Amino acid sequence: MPHTHSAQQPPRHFSMLRGFHLADFVTLGNAACGTLAVFLAMAYMNSHALQQFYAAAVMAPLAFVFDVLDGRIARWRQTHSALGRELDSLADIVSFGVAPAALGYAAGLQGGWDVMALVYFVCCGVSRLARYNVTAESLSGEDAKVRYFEGTPIPTSVLLVGVLALAASMGALGEGLWGGTWQIGPWVLHPLSLMFVLSGTLMISKTLRIPKL
Repeated sequence: MPHTHSAQQPPRHFSMLRGFHLADFVTLGNAACGTLAVFLAMAYMNSHALQQFYAAAVMAPLAFVFDVLDGRIARWRQTHSALGRELDSLADIVSFGVAPAALGYAAGLQGGWDVMALVYFVCCGVSRLARYNVTAESLSGEDAKVRYFEGTPIPTSVLLVGVLALAASMGALGEGLWGGTWQIGPWVLHPLSLMFVLSGTLMISKTLRIPKL
């Protein structure tokens, strides 16, 4: 009896990546920038070399460039997909959520209340992105394009990174952080960490609507 090959081919190595579109690889560039920012922030805490702090801060605008490009490439090539949207959100939480929080911690926001503020900020970012993903269809118009954001988009955290980079340039890191420290109960609070609380709160606002360009 002659041998017959199965019609179903076995999965090939890297078969998942073979299904990626160009925009998806650009999105991975966004995630890579965020990951590098976290590593550089940790390296700065060990070495206190400002070059590493600045390099970590530069990763945020670079990630933002990738974030803008992936959307434009997807529209240009008409390759929008649910996978691409999920990839974008996961990359954003690394680059614009975890990375800014890590940089804030490295800058000196290490008091108990500071840590709570940073955790709150990241959790708000995760919630913001999850809500966007599940409401994108209901917020879109007839052309399937989302008209506005509910709450501020998470890439606005680039502004927080800019503030930290400015503080670094003025020698205002560690014990020299702007605003000094407040002892509230058992923990220390640096007032500068409140900008992360404000940013996170604006992200999860349902009444704040920002037109999407």
